[in-house]
Amino acid sequence: MRVEIWSDIACPWCYIGKARFTRGLAEFAHRDEVEVVFRSFELDPHGAKGVTAPVLEMLARKYGRTLDEARGMEEHVAASARAEGLEYRTEGRDHGNTFDIHRLLHLAAARGRQEQLLDLAFRANFAEERSVFDAEVLLALAVEAGLDGAEARAVLADDSAYAAEVRADEREAAELGANAVPFFVLDRRYGISGGQPAEVFTRALEQAWAGRELPEPAADAEACEPDRACAVPRA
Repeated sequence: MRVEIWSDIACPWCYIGKARFTRGLAEFAHRDEVEVVFRSFELDPHGAKGVTAPVLEMLARKYGRTLDEARGMEEHVAASARAEGLEYRTEGRDHGNTFDIHRLLHLAAARGRQEQLLDLAFRANFAEERSVFDAEVLLALAVEAGLDGAEARAVLADDSAYAAEVRADEREAAELGANAVPFFVLDRRYGISGGQPAEVFTRALEQAWAGRELPEPAADAEACEPDRACAVPRA
């Protein structure tokens, strides 16, 4: 079975949803026969390269809230992350265009190190004092993931490198009707949107394996939409 996951490094529910999916997959009897592929999806595709803004300011601007209210929204997300055993900083993070990160993830996929780089990038963005929008940080993450530093630097220096692969993923997402992430596709037959509970993923894997229709997932699973802040309850 192949599971494809569309996500973006800037999406906190992708960070949380990946952890939940991993837990759900661990409970699936045929987990060793599941191939997981990560696909590109940009939440801010029109953002200028190299231009960043503090996350709290971005949330306040997009939702029309005060900084204190935006901080409360981040605390809600942080609580969900920490419940999954994930570290999450609510202060000091920045937000920007993730196209270069996706290009580097495609290089990592070609070298068999995609999930390693994805996990490191998620951790750097949400848990550590490192900006994934800085080229030198990205290069360090690539080397940490096991990629050749010179090759990674060459990809980052060439805006066309793996650009077609990123755009192809994004076109496929649109064709599949994915308008928010994380978005999970099982064997190109079943789609699941949002950061669902782990048990929902386990059940979906079991039923997809058996060739049955999937149960209706929770309608209120949190997700992130393009050009918008991620959906969280208003404080």
